[in-house]
Amino acid sequence: MKKMDYQNVKGTQDYLPEAEVIKRKIRQTLESVFIRYGCKPLETPVLNYTELLASKYGGGAEILEEMYTLTDRGERDLALRYDLTIPFAKVIAMNPNLRMPFKRYEIGKVFRDGPIKTGRFREFTQCDVDIVGVESQMAEAELMVMAIDTFKELELDVIVQYNNRNLLTGMLEVFNTPQENISEVILTLDKLEKIGLEGVVKELNEKHIPVDTIRSIKQLLSEIDVNELEFFERYAANNVQLKQGMAELKELNSFVKFLGIEDRCSFNPFLARGLEIYTGTIYEIFLTDKTVASSIGSGGRYDNAIAGLIGSDQKFSTVGISFGLDVIYTAMNIIRQDIADETSIDYYVIPINTPKESLLVARSLRQKGFKVEVEMGNKKVGKAMDRANKEGVRQVIIIGEEEVRNNQFKIKDMSTGDEEIVNFIFQDQ
Repeated sequence: MKKMDYQNVKGTQDYLPEAEVIKRKIRQTLESVFIRYGCKPLETPVLNYTELLASKYGGGAEILEEMYTLTDRGERDLALRYDLTIPFAKVIAMNPNLRMPFKRYEIGKVFRDGPIKTGRFREFTQCDVDIVGVESQMAEAELMVMAIDTFKELELDVIVQYNNRNLLTGMLEVFNTPQENISEVILTLDKLEKIGLEGVVKELNEKHIPVDTIRSIKQLLSEIDVNELEFFERYAANNVQLKQGMAELKELNSFVKFLGIEDRCSFNPFLARGLEIYTGTIYEIFLTDKTVASSIGSGGRYDNAIAGLIGSDQKFSTVGISFGLDVIYTAMNIIRQDIADETSIDYYVIPINTPKESLLVARSLRQKGFKVEVEMGNKKVGKAMDRANKEGVRQVIIIGEEEVRNNQFKIKDMSTGDEEIVNFIFQDQ
């Protein structure tokens, strides 16, 4: 019989206990912050109808190329969710009686058949917060502050870059970009940091964008003071969308300044966010030292998705933010080597021909809230003690027949050598 060559599917990975401890710590930190901000928990299915995820209110053409599709026994077209946003929008559409504003969080696996790089996989965990029913930039400000608080607790230095799709779209209209090309030009601008100015110009030429438009975009990208919001005032007079983007950014800036988070926030007029779903403010979170180059969190406003899904004229003001658990794990694993193993055991019980009595002692300690492991591999005492030393177990309990007869056992402190005698009534004497 041929032996199988076991390996993980490309873009997936196993997390052994040492790694999973760190991931759980990150998840618990995120969840505790989400709850502190008044978010309610939600869970949505991994499996969805392809029609839902491929809707024009979904991720857009580029992300649909990365969507995993399948069919069930009934030959229905299904897909694995590529994010948590559209399944959430579906929940709002299906539950019209939810009280607004509605703020939820969800932590779950998503799947994308995309390129693989440091911290970027094809199966990964997203941690999302979304707010429905708030029209003002107060919602964006709340999520940005929440992100800053989260990474402060994780002891990671981050910068939140932000922009507005209306500003970006308005500028492209001012530069006479054909309406049918605006989305793909935005996707190209989103690659500015990766491919540089010349790379952007080259890609725009390949997409047959008008020469004058490319020249204007190149000039804009080269301006020294383009990172100042006031720079765009000169263009705003004759373009409604640009004017709206300016107004929203000014409102957001007032929150950023008042909350004292300017040092953690940076206006980036070329930040585009690849997804076509966004309608207003957008943001991405990066490590300040670029240890991991890709963003470790992102989001924005998507006011049209829910109404579009239910075919309604009713507006649902919606803002979301998403944290990538796997990429945060990668960052913490690189940067911080001091993450405490909070799952380490309090007591290690070593039986000497006393398996039942040892389990009884362990159960008694667990009922008091301690983390206890019983040696079940029949190791001799010496080898078991060696294991305790190697794994940093502080307290060891050896239970032999004499301990059972005397209704007591000793707790040995491995760091000091001190011993404590504890009375314990063993059953079935």
